[in-house]
Formats: sequence, structure tokens, C-alpha cells
Amino acid sequence: MANFTRTDRIAQQIQREIAELIRLQINDPRVRLVTITGVEVAADYSHAKIFFTRLDGKHEEAQHGLDHASGFLRSQLAHSLKLRVMPQLHFVYDESVERGSHLTQLIDEAIASDKLHPDNS
Repeated sequence: MANFTRTDRIAQQIQREIAELIRLQINDPRVRLVTITGVEVAADYSHAKIFFTRLDGKHEEAQHGLDHASGFLRSQLAHSLKLRVMPQLHFVYDESVERGSHLTQLIDEAIASDKLHPDNS
């Protein structure tokens, strides 16, 4: 537990709160299919990078919606988090899910190709 720093705990709390706020209080259709995948908080708590993904691939649209809602989200966070400094929120598209899906597809294609041509050892 000693390696689990205060910034890590705050990042996890921000992730939970932002996900809940997006689900329950943001009515912007651009933000509907967004999943918060992680949060990184600066050591001085001045900034928080909030990583997100969107299942339908329209991440630019989601980025605009999240940027538009960032002031509201930050003010709502201030009510639930007791911090001296409330971080500025910066939303960043998380490409890892898309990359992982693409790699899985490539692996599946390679396996299917091997099954069709078993003598290519």
C-alpha cells in the first residue's frame, strides 16, 4: 500500500466521479458512448489528463463534447472532492483499445490463413 500515492488515489476518484457525471448528468449526444479509461494527475494537482475511448470510433466528436463540458465537470468534481486545488481537466483520446482490437484482428487473420494453408511452415 506504500507505493499507492495520494495522486493515484485522487486519479482513481476523479475517474469514478467523471464516469458517473458523464453517465448521469451530461445530456450531450457526442458524449453518450464515452468510456473513461484512466486518469493521470500532476504532482501539484494543477492538471488532470482524462483518457477516454468511444466504442463507435467518433472520438473527435466526443473530444469536442468533453471539452465543452469540462467546466461543468470540474465544478461538479469540486463538490465531491475536497482538494485545495481543483485540477484543470484535459481530455485525451486513448488509442490503446483501438490498437488492441486491431492487433486481435490481425492475429485472427493470421490464424485463419494458417488453417487454410497448413503447409506454409
